[in-house]
Amino acid sequence: MLFHRHAISSHLNASRSSTAVRVWIQFTASISSLKVVWRRDQKLDQAIENDKAWRQCAKVVKEVLNEPGKVIPLRYLEKRRERLRLPVKIRTFLSRNPGLFDVYYDRIKPKTEPVKFLRFSDALQRVLDEEEMIYLENEPLLVAKLCKLLMMSKDNVVNADKLLHVKREFGFPNDFLVNLVPKYPEYFKLNGSPGEGNSYLELITWNPNFAKSVIEQRADDESESTGIKIRPSFNWKLPSGFLIRKEMREWIRDWMELPYISPYDDASDLDQASQEMEKRTVGVFHELLSLSLYKRIPVPILGKFTEEYRFSNSFSSVFTRHSGIFYMSLKGGIKTAMLREAYKGDELIDRDPLLEINDNFILLLAEGHKQRIEKLNLQKQAVENNTTPNTGFPNVMHME
Repeated sequence: MLFHRHAISSHLNASRSSTAVRVWIQFTASISSLKVVWRRDQKLDQAIENDKAWRQCAKVVKEVLNEPGKVIPLRYLEKRRERLRLPVKIRTFLSRNPGLFDVYYDRIKPKTEPVKFLRFSDALQRVLDEEEMIYLENEPLLVAKLCKLLMMSKDNVVNADKLLHVKREFGFPNDFLVNLVPKYPEYFKLNGSPGEGNSYLELITWNPNFAKSVIEQRADDESESTGIKIRPSFNWKLPSGFLIRKEMREWIRDWMELPYISPYDDASDLDQASQEMEKRTVGVFHELLSLSLYKRIPVPILGKFTEEYRFSNSFSSVFTRHSGIFYMSLKGGIKTAMLREAYKGDELIDRDPLLEINDNFILLLAEGHKQRIEKLNLQKQAVENNTTPNTGFPNVMHME
């Protein structure tokens, strides 16, 4: 059900008159004028930093994965280092991350000298094979996520190329448009060809089981466990040491009292500048972040969906205005919207099942790093065993 301005007015009239007048005056003020000073959250920034190393390795793996035969001359990969934003040479990268690739010699063209090539190691290939199994096991989850993304959008249609841009954020496989979508014609219809700029994914069937947000499901679960009807509402909590002005605290308190508007409700007749639209927009962002793998999405990526989800041009101010719900990280020079309630410190609380794919890759990297350290320690020990403690010169055996 959508809530219009007359519904809010009736709600306020039923409240105490003094509160109603104050709230109404605040509601009629421009939302954009409400400012909250941004403040760094070190723990949430650290959550992004924790993923930095493995994501860089994943970029290199993806580069090789996209090559014919899944092999590449080492010197070709070295030429792409700047585009991959790799801060070290490929040889250094390989020595720091053993276990990812095997190096072998082959010819680029017939009758040319053999050069070094890279191919996946057996260990990495096993991880990639497991990835396929994990996708298959979690196919119902992938279908539900994709349906939800379409159900929240205007006219239940989203540009297919834009969906390709967010496949990593939501855990979709690379080929989901050509392999997953055709398997479910009862849900999806792909119009046009992805990559040509005018391709759209359309929702065919509205499944009411998918039209319940995380906020609504949480309220239902609490109602069932307590026996008391709980209304859907956002969790709003700032870390210790974070302060906001009194007038902003009062505005947030009153805003939280407004009825929750589901992101799956039709918003076509809501005024873009209204409090109702603000409530709905926060709900959409909360749901999008909840559906993402790491409960965070770069703001520029969210900006690609301004038309589909009816975001205003200044939509990013929502993340600082509602800083008890979201956090806007500036880590790495990129604005990233994060869901506060999803984290305890720098660790995720509820992990998406699809994260098993990333976990397996991280374990492979960790094993390679362990082997590298063991090798370096053996080399160091060998050097120490071949020197005298006092002089540092090699031991010399004298024949008597």
